[in-house]
Amino acid sequence: MAQKTGIRYPVFDKQIIAIVGGFGSGKTEVAVNLAKFLVTTQEAPVTIVDLDLVNPYFRSREAIIELEKLGVKAVAPKGGQFYADLPILLPEVKGVIENPEGILILDVGGDAQGTRALGSLSVEFRPGSYDLLMVLNSRRPATSNLETSINTMNRIELTSHLEFTGLISNSHLIDETDFEVIKEGYDLARQVGKKRNIPLKFVSIKRKLMNLEGVGALNCAILPLTRSMLKPWERPEIENK
Repeated sequence: MAQKTGIRYPVFDKQIIAIVGGFGSGKTEVAVNLAKFLVTTQEAPVTIVDLDLVNPYFRSREAIIELEKLGVKAVAPKGGQFYADLPILLPEVKGVIENPEGILILDVGGDAQGTRALGSLSVEFRPGSYDLLMVLNSRRPATSNLETSINTMNRIELTSHLEFTGLISNSHLIDETDFEVIKEGYDLARQVGKKRNIPLKFVSIKRKLMNLEGVGALNCAILPLTRSMLKPWERPEIENK
């Protein structure tokens, strides 16, 4: 992907990228878009694992067809279990973590159930082999400021038995997002990163907002987003858009 002037794109040196975020953070949208970005910009194979065991609407499994057309391998419940709302932890998840091929992205729910699932797999993570990234959305209560963000991250680390290695800023107001909202999230992520001594890996921004004044001046990598995760009642309306 050619870089626009002033824009840097995310770069990773770890095989496993676990993306964690609470309800409404946009975590799954980020995970899916990162998978699409990496499979089209790198030669290594890309696998995405759906570890969001709770949220019945926004799960990476909803984007499987799109991902597989691009060459991304998706690990998620199949057949009659595809739309199940019950927690389902697939046996092959452990296998792909033990022996990752190329780049492995884990889409992890940030509530107690989701992070316990990650914790049950924590012994499979070799030290230094993974990135655990927290999605910060300043427009959501659990990560609305420095204190709530730190508390949320501490809780997730306690339950998952893993430590965060970086941050993702994904502040948005859906279609009402402007640069002020993006910058607000960026500034919060910088504060949290300084407090925890971990880097801001990237800011995620809807592709149509990439040309907003000020975006190119952000001192970090940027992941362009195109919307993949839709609520069931939205799909018929924008299926062909």
